[in-house]
Amino acid sequence: MTTGAGQSGSGTEEQDWDEGATDFLKTVGKQVKLWRERAGLKQVELGQAIGYGEEQVSSVERGRRAPKPEFLDAADEVLGAGGILAAFNEDVERARYPKKVRDLAKLEADAVELGAYSNHNIQGLLQTEGYARALFGMRRPLLDEETIERQVSARMDRQEIFSRWPAPILSFVQEEVTLRRPIGGRMVLRGQLERILEVGGLRNVEIQVMPTDREDHAGMGGQLLLLEPKNGPKVAHTEVQQFSRVTTDRTAVRTLEARYGIIRAQALTPRESLAFIEKVLGET
Repeated sequence: MTTGAGQSGSGTEEQDWDEGATDFLKTVGKQVKLWRERAGLKQVELGQAIGYGEEQVSSVERGRRAPKPEFLDAADEVLGAGGILAAFNEDVERARYPKKVRDLAKLEADAVELGAYSNHNIQGLLQTEGYARALFGMRRPLLDEETIERQVSARMDRQEIFSRWPAPILSFVQEEVTLRRPIGGRMVLRGQLERILEVGGLRNVEIQVMPTDREDHAGMGGQLLLLEPKNGPKVAHTEVQQFSRVTTDRTAVRTLEARYGIIRAQALTPRESLAFIEKVLGET
């Protein structure tokens, strides 16, 4: 299997939602709004009733955010929609991600093991909302606000991988420079470093830092992602600029597996890495 999967900020989303998906999410949003107004509720009141913030309700109604099944199920019940809103769940799930990344997102959701090396910014699964929004905001050509919101929402949704059970085995290697580059400003970076430390404390996660002063470095070919699904062959994902490639070719995957293993051996240990990140946080 080889397919393109446009990526932005090691997160695999790109401005490639098809128009049908965009129009569909706007239709779902209008339905939520109509049922809410019919029930005589304000956005904040609906949000309180179903456990979501006013801004999230607003984003769904405007078609800027794909609602999760829990949102539509709860809204359907509270608004007395008789299953009409809940019936959108399956189609909304297909529209949640950009069309070129859906297969990769499914692989992440099904992975029992994942390893990622990132060399120019924080890996997408580790990003905070503020960091991700800053990354998409600096894209060239510029993205409109609606697209940025959907990109950020899709990226945050994929982080459910950290709360799954059985817990997958996850490892990340970050270049030192990615921990120091102030994407979004100093406070955004501080929040991002704190998030990495939080995730790094999970029992199934190992985070390592590749120091800039390493003379021997197996990762000079660029970032990479390896996924092992519950069923099926291991998958590799690589990218350069907006061009991405997902492959199950055994020779290619074996080469990247070996390379990732060397990268991990050359990097600081997980314990050393968390101490290093704490030091950088103290300096930020």
